Amino acid sequence: MSKTQEKGKLGEGLAREYLEKLDYKILEVNWRYKKAEIDLLCLKDDMLIVVEVKTRTNVSFGSPENFVNQSQQDHLFVAANMYMEEKEMEKELRFDIISVIIESPQQIKIKHLEDAFYPGAF
Repeated sequence: MSKTQEKGKLGEGLAREYLEKLDYKILEVNWRYKKAEIDLLCLKDDMLIVVEVKTRTNVSFGSPENFVNQSQQDHLFVAANMYMEEKEMEKELRFDIISVIIESPQQIKIKHLEDAFYPGAF
């Protein structure tokens, strides 16, 4: 596993712990459909929440949440709808981003952007 992949897995784990402390029920981790991978699928307040986790070691190239482009949003939307169809689930759908900045093991910043985007909206 590359250092980038290790950093990503660490960020996803931190995001998962963060959400669990807020009483989110984690349904799936790294759920895949075609080109899309949903980092975390959660339930909270009878809503299905798709969480994209972006992890960086610094913000010199910009905040992690700024790296979720329109194409990725569209893939996540398709995958989320396929997940609901596969599980025969009818829920309101929300897309969140969790930004994790790991400057050092002692300096970790987590930022949760609820309802961060709606794919296809311009």
